Amino acid sequence: MSNPFHGEVSLEVNGEARVMRLSLGALAALEARLESGSLVAMVSRFEDGSFRTADLVALISAGLGMPEDAVLSAEFGGGPMAAARAAAQLLKVTFALPDVAADA
Repeated sequence: MSNPFHGEVSLEVNGEARVMRLSLGALAALEARLESGSLVAMVSRFEDGSFRTADLVALISAGLGMPEDAVLSAEFGGGPMAAARAAAQLLKVTFALPDVAADA
């Protein structure tokens, strides 16, 4: 089970529930892989819808710690759209700020 407060998102891959998470190292590798000028530029690519399928594969690969060729041949519970939604959620929980008002 995933914990969104730790930046985790669940995704069913090849019939198995898996947890995606983007560590700082995974983000750095993803930024380099997507040849983004910055972390903000990389996230903006996804936010404004200018990402490619290859970008989505790279994001899922980074989140799962799975080679891209394995992602390309994987079966996702709910299909490709479920995988895309999980990837979007992964970016959201990775960069979400905690509710500081709750801590006050």
